[in-house]
Amino acid sequence: MELGKLAKLLSNNDIVLAIGLVVIVCMMVIPLPAPLLDLLLTINISLAVVILLVCLYTQEPLDYSSFPTVLLIATLFRLGLNVSSTRLILLYGEAGNVINSFGEFVVGGNYVVGAVIFCILVLINFMVITGGATRVAEVSARFTLDKMPGKQLSIDADLNSGLINEEQAKERRRKLERETDFYGTMDGASKFVKGDAMAGIVITVINIVGGLVIGVVQLHMNIQTALSTYTILTVGDGLVSQIPALLISTATGLIVSRASGKDESLSQDIKKEMFSDPRVLGVVAGLIGFMGIVPGMPTVPFLSIAAVTGAMAYFKSKQKKDIQQIQEAQKVQQEHQEKLGKKEKRAKATRESVMELLNVDTIEIEVGYRLVQLLNVEMGGDLLERIAQIRRQTALDLGIVLPSIRVRDNLQLSPNSYQIKLKGVALESGEVYPERYLAMCAGDPVGNLAINGIHAIEPAFGLPALWIESKDKDMAEMSGYTVVSASAVISTHITEVIKKCASEILSRYDVQQLIDNLKKEVSEDYVNDIMKDITVGDVQIVMQNLLKEGVAVRDLKTILETISLQAKINKNPNFLTEHVRQALSRNICRQNLADTGELYVITLAPDVENTIAKGASPDGQSVTLDPAFTRNMFDKMNLELEKAITTTGNQPVILCSSPIRLLFRKLVERTYPQISIMSYNEISPSVKVKSVGMVKMEAKR
Repeated sequence: MELGKLAKLLSNNDIVLAIGLVVIVCMMVIPLPAPLLDLLLTINISLAVVILLVCLYTQEPLDYSSFPTVLLIATLFRLGLNVSSTRLILLYGEAGNVINSFGEFVVGGNYVVGAVIFCILVLINFMVITGGATRVAEVSARFTLDKMPGKQLSIDADLNSGLINEEQAKERRRKLERETDFYGTMDGASKFVKGDAMAGIVITVINIVGGLVIGVVQLHMNIQTALSTYTILTVGDGLVSQIPALLISTATGLIVSRASGKDESLSQDIKKEMFSDPRVLGVVAGLIGFMGIVPGMPTVPFLSIAAVTGAMAYFKSKQKKDIQQIQEAQKVQQEHQEKLGKKEKRAKATRESVMELLNVDTIEIEVGYRLVQLLNVEMGGDLLERIAQIRRQTALDLGIVLPSIRVRDNLQLSPNSYQIKLKGVALESGEVYPERYLAMCAGDPVGNLAINGIHAIEPAFGLPALWIESKDKDMAEMSGYTVVSASAVISTHITEVIKKCASEILSRYDVQQLIDNLKKEVSEDYVNDIMKDITVGDVQIVMQNLLKEGVAVRDLKTILETISLQAKINKNPNFLTEHVRQALSRNICRQNLADTGELYVITLAPDVENTIAKGASPDGQSVTLDPAFTRNMFDKMNLELEKAITTTGNQPVILCSSPIRLLFRKLVERTYPQISIMSYNEISPSVKVKSVGMVKMEAKR
């Protein structure tokens, strides 16, 4: 029973790792017996070999992202073993079979030879491998961090141009973050290896000096005996430590010098890049063979290597010729097939090119050739980044996910012009100057400063403006002008077009995606139960009606619940839309609140409402009124709106009864597209309403 619990406990990798780290720290304090030290030293050598082979076969550095942490643990483990072996050497004059074997067998029992070999290994590790790996890690980290903003903008540009989707963009951003974290961590982790090499030198010197003192002073040995005993053990201990350290240093150099993005292993890259050209091998064979026949040079090794290299060059050359012959045969066969099927391929190509012409982008922006610089990040252009922000802001403001906005140049446009297309049809256009700033002023400028510029009309709102030079920007801002860049003008124009055309942009596929996303966030069973009596098309029509009047559809759960409940009574889209508006009353009121927190309204007189209700068609879809009445009503409403805007400084909403709200909206939407029409049922109880006028008709005499 107890063994079962222990096995279950050890099967948890996190617990095993925690126990291992605690044991490594305890090794530095608690004495270890020689047999256990032999086992741990063997594990250390095996672990170093495993790390080296994993780094050798890793195709991309990010595939071994845990390497910096493994490097720290391996270094700490090796230092713990150094402390334990030093304790045994100084206390008992022996440190187990592994260290003794390295001291006797590897260096032949000669402590001078052992000391020389140890010094050579330390120099190789510290000065060559560790120094190079540390430098490569520093440079890789710096360049990776420097390239990060450019790579992020490249991802945004690919996403906006439609080359990748949202999931691919997220995956590339995650990979970029992992790459930055990895090289940044490796920059610090490489210092572990450098510090470990220095610690090996210091520990070895301390062991030799401490051993001499203990042997001569405490154990009364002569200097020769003490030097031989403790130096051989110390050198053996140093070799046991330095060999794994050398392996791990080599692994560090391999992982940081391995170029990312390779599809093959390191051995395959070396084989393909170094030994694939027979000309190189032939020149090497000739040079080594010539050196072999020079008098005084060792003939056998030089001629042997020359023969092997020459044979490799011969076989590589023959293989290359065979490949060329196969490629030529394939080329002839391909040309023959092209001649036979020329008409079929031409017809297929024509059919495919025509099919490509049928593709229509939902939103598209075409720019003249002088505006291309606004798309180039290297030239300071930020239009693509602003378009990405528009997509994010639209999701927050309206609750819909815009399709990719394609941006392309059009030489048929004037150099400074652009046009915004919706489903292939140009809706609006404008003209901007990339090297200038647009200055707008709602009131009179402050002071008498004269600002020169090109007179223009701001394309999004139709305000008078000036295109000024960069040197006049600060002066214009001090004079009360609002100054924006050319890319900001275009992005603002795009935003306003999207708001006006949001109902046309929202497709059934977009609605289905929003519903699928709600299933992930809430519950699939919950959404399926709501959608049981309604279709995606029903939801799309209601959402389009809401967007047409500027109502955000972000609260999809409330919209679906209301549609599902009211659809049992009547599935008419207008009926469903009115009830959804009432369910979203709090949001609709908040959108129309004035700066004072009040809702300014203009109401309709009862006689006006009655006349509109009487003119409604039987199906409630249209209204027919006397032209004189309509003209008179518009005149009165125009007067009330002007008076309200002058008095409050805010645009009021038109408030009417629920049955005629939609009819009145259809009646006035062409003349007053920006005016919000609300019903009494859409007023939230917590909203303070202030009436600023009433549209009423004069009584007939």
